[in-house]
Amino acid sequence: MFQPEAYGLVLLFMLASMLCWGSWANTRKLTVGYAFSLFYWDYAVGVLLLTLALGLTLGSSGTEGRSFVADLSQASGASIGSALLGGAIFNLANILLVAAIEIAGMAVAFPVGIGLALILGVIVNYVAEPVGNAALLFTGVGLVTLAIILDAVAYRRLPGGAAGVSTKGLVLSVACGIFMGMFYRFVAAAMYADPAVPDAGLMGPYAAVFVFAVGVFLSNFVWNTLVMKKPFIGTPVRFGQYLEVGLGTHLTGILGGVIWGLGMSLNILASGRAGFAISYGLGQGATMIAAFWGVFIWKEFRGAPAGTSKLLAAMFACFLTGLALLVLARI
Repeated sequence: MFQPEAYGLVLLFMLASMLCWGSWANTRKLTVGYAFSLFYWDYAVGVLLLTLALGLTLGSSGTEGRSFVADLSQASGASIGSALLGGAIFNLANILLVAAIEIAGMAVAFPVGIGLALILGVIVNYVAEPVGNAALLFTGVGLVTLAIILDAVAYRRLPGGAAGVSTKGLVLSVACGIFMGMFYRFVAAAMYADPAVPDAGLMGPYAAVFVFAVGVFLSNFVWNTLVMKKPFIGTPVRFGQYLEVGLGTHLTGILGGVIWGLGMSLNILASGRAGFAISYGLGQGATMIAAFWGVFIWKEFRGAPAGTSKLLAAMFACFLTGLALLVLARI
C-alpha cells in the first residue's frame, strides 16, 4: 500500500484534508430545496465509494504493509467493531452539523461545532498517543477556543441572532462538537502504528477508513431515518421524495461525500507520521476554511452591525495562529 513518509508530503496531506473537510458543505448549499436528510443519503454513499476506490487502488499498490483486501481479511472483530463505532459516532455528529448549518449557517456551525471537536479530539488523541510538543499543541488549542468564542459573539450580533431558532443552531453545533471530538479515537484504535511491522488483527489506514465508512452508511438507517421522521426544522420527509429529484442533485450530494471522504483518508494516512492528535487537529482547521466560505462567498454576516468585521478578523487570526502552532508542535 502507499504510505507517505516525508514530513513535507504528510503536511500537504493534512492541509488537503483541512481544505476538503472545510469545503464539502458547499455541495449542500448547491442543493437548495432538497431536504438535508435526503441529501445525506447521497453524501453517505459518496464517502463509501471514495474509501472503497482508494482501498482498491492506492491501498493495493506498493510493498509496504498488507494490501487492502488482505488487511480486511485478517482484521479482528474488535478492530472492525471499533472502526464501525467510530463511523456511527461521526455520522450522528455530522447530521447534527448539517442541521446546524441549515439553521445558523456555515460561518457559525463550523467554528463552534468543529472548533469544539478540535479541542476535544486533540486532547483525547494526545492522551492516548502523546506525540509532539505539548506546550505548542495546547497553546494552539487555546487559540482555537478563543476563536470559537469570538465567532459566537459575532453571531449573536446579527439581527435575530438571539432568537430561539439561533439558540437551537448554537446548541446543535455544540452537540455536534462533542460527538465529533470522540469518533477519531475509535478509528485510531483499530489501526496499527508501524506500517513496516503491522500488528495482527489491527488494520492499516485504507482498511480502517473503509470500515469507518461502512459504519457511516449503516448508521444512516438509524440516525437519518429518525431525522427524516422528526426533523430539527421543517416537516417530516418521505423516502419516496428521494426519487423525485434529478440526477444532478443526487450527484452533487455524492460529490459532497467524496470530498469529505478524501479528506478523511488523507488525514488518516498522515497520522502515521504526524501522530493522531496533530493530524486530526490540523485537519479540523477546516473550521477556518468553512468560515471563509460562509463570510466571503455566502455572505452570511451581511447586515451585521459595525464592529462585527473586527471580531471576525480576530477569529481568523486566532485560528491561523493556532493551526500554525499545531504544525510546529510536530516539527
